[in-house]
Amino acid sequence: MGTNASQLEKEIGLEFPPNERFFGLANFGNTCYSNSVLQALYFCKPFREKVLEYKAKNKRPKETLLSCLADLFYTIATQKKKVGSIAPKKFIARLRKEKEEFDNYLQQDAHEFLNFLINRINEIIIAERQAHLQKQKPNAENVNDSKSQEPTWVHEIFQGILTSETRCLNCEMVSSKDEDFLDLQVDIDQNTSITHCLRCFSNMEMLCGDNKFKCDNCCSYQEAQKRMRVKKLPVILALHLKRFKYMEQFNRHIKVSHRVVFPLELRLFNTSDDAVNPDRLYDLVAVVIHCGSGPNRGHYISIVKSHGFWLLFDDDMVDKIDASAIEDFYGLTSNVQKSSETGYILFYQSKDCN
Repeated sequence: MGTNASQLEKEIGLEFPPNERFFGLANFGNTCYSNSVLQALYFCKPFREKVLEYKAKNKRPKETLLSCLADLFYTIATQKKKVGSIAPKKFIARLRKEKEEFDNYLQQDAHEFLNFLINRINEIIIAERQAHLQKQKPNAENVNDSKSQEPTWVHEIFQGILTSETRCLNCEMVSSKDEDFLDLQVDIDQNTSITHCLRCFSNMEMLCGDNKFKCDNCCSYQEAQKRMRVKKLPVILALHLKRFKYMEQFNRHIKVSHRVVFPLELRLFNTSDDAVNPDRLYDLVAVVIHCGSGPNRGHYISIVKSHGFWLLFDDDMVDKIDASAIEDFYGLTSNVQKSSETGYILFYQSKDCN
């Protein structure tokens, strides 16, 4: 279904954004899991800008996964042609060196790769910051001061805060505990929407029987109600739909192809009462899609929004698609185990940073 470069340019025509490039990525034997996530991240504008800024500031960095990613993004962004394909050879070689799970030709999980990549980039930034501080203060025994612990740009883009609220049913006291997240992992049901799934994410849970809550106020174990709500919404909200579930009767993970509608615009309704930015409105900017019947066989592609139109990236192929075609990736209305193309990771970008 691939479109050649000149055909794609014709399809986009006069609307072609002057400083944008649309380049597919060559597959090095089952690296579609990486290609699909890299395309999604490239079209998350705040992320791309920070990676390119890193490249500009670090002229001769030590080779890391971040420096290889920055080189790849820079190569795409500075191509003379507007469309085409690139082989991300250096990035894949570095990825295989950094984590042995990726050092093979097996199908990998795109969400696991995203998680690894984001966390690894964060670690690299912190390590480089600490090395820089050590240079400035060579005699300091510990450079883990407040400056080295400040949030990185990865935190600034992807990190939100969840708050776990627990109400003791004996004394009515509510205690809350905050935790950071870089993406939200969402359980899915048949024929629902992502908004519904997020509401369910914050459903009240009863803590009783062996699972009672130790209330500090009552100084004893009590029945309680617990729920998770979002306290701080990130700039880029990454939602992972939990499509692979372990089934005991089959003794393996199976794919859940439930139809879950994801809107082009999203507002979250499961924010806490003290939420920092409860009214944040999001635009869908990218979707990583799993094609196939199970976690260990299949293929990943991605669709992205760029300057008002949608593109489909399938390794080195790039196609322009209509917004209405997004419905094809919601999932199946029947539960029959068959091959499907379903949204797996959704990237929503806050409207206030466009």
